[in-house]
Amino acid sequence: MRSMSGEGPLSGLKVLEFAGIGPGPFAAMMLADLGAEVLRVERPGAPPLFGEQSADVVGRGRPALELNLRESVGRERALALIERVDVLIEGFRPGVMERLGLGPDVAFQRNPRLIYGRVTGYGRSGPLAQVPGHDINYIALAGVLGAIARRGERPLAPLNLVGDYGGGGMLLAFGIVCGVLEARASGRGQVVDAAMVDGAALQSALIHGLRASGRWSDEPGTNVLDSGAHFYEVYETADGGHVAVGALEPKFYGALLALLGLDPEEFPQWEQARWPELKLRFAELFRARPAREWAALLESSDACATVVLGLGEAPEHPHNVARATFVELDGVVQPAPAPRFSATPGRIQRDHPSAEQLLEAWGVV
Repeated sequence: MRSMSGEGPLSGLKVLEFAGIGPGPFAAMMLADLGAEVLRVERPGAPPLFGEQSADVVGRGRPALELNLRESVGRERALALIERVDVLIEGFRPGVMERLGLGPDVAFQRNPRLIYGRVTGYGRSGPLAQVPGHDINYIALAGVLGAIARRGERPLAPLNLVGDYGGGGMLLAFGIVCGVLEARASGRGQVVDAAMVDGAALQSALIHGLRASGRWSDEPGTNVLDSGAHFYEVYETADGGHVAVGALEPKFYGALLALLGLDPEEFPQWEQARWPELKLRFAELFRARPAREWAALLESSDACATVVLGLGEAPEHPHNVARATFVELDGVVQPAPAPRFSATPGRIQRDHPSAEQLLEAWGVV
């Protein structure tokens, strides 16, 4: 049967999402953007997390169906849906779905090929499994938050990108697609357990390797990627803007020095003892011009340096415009689906079927 959603690489994949916040909806958004048919089950009367006026970008591309899972009628409807889908997504605290009678054991009885995607903060086992938290807590426990700081300063939370979305939602989406591939070969479903602590820790693999080889200090702000190096740092410009410098490789560092008119003998790249001094000299140099002049000089070069854009500025940058990295939907500017596919491109499902149409197509009455 032809998919009711788009023609992306996941066209025909049927997903049942139990609404939550953070990583679960983000994973569901990614799957919907790439063509999956996603139906979101919501609690009746549940208020939006950030108020009625919030634009639900993460909820795009899929219809919602209100079900009271605490009542037998709602629970049976959910089980009927579980029988018809390929994937289930839930992000409740461990034990909630089991208490509702919708846990994996029950679900697999109804649908042995089901991929049961679960995302939690601390994981489904361990001393903190039942403890509530948010992105900032999970990346703190993973050792990531403590490493994101300038020397002598407190850690800075990187929005909710590392835990919720990178270590949670993207990891869950990846796990789900892997599970679907395996199930199509074996005919056997399974649980995908994505914990944000695990995912945040996984993203720090490079840093652990550097640390094990003696090339990374546990003192934040003293290393090559954490603002310790003068050639991997953010500098203020004359007009209060900023330039991000990431000239890691020697050839790119050389290109940066050439454009800045600096003598390589005076600015050795890997004399770590001199990094603080060289950072001060770079800082003085970058404060001499406004951001737009630095952009004109550096952005098209091999210097690996770019002006730092705000969320409102990024959609207007010529490169992002050329690639349509951002799109406007119902008056809301938002990131476009990613990654990109040459033969089966994803898209935001503006014309997705209604919940009733999906129920009919899936044979659930």
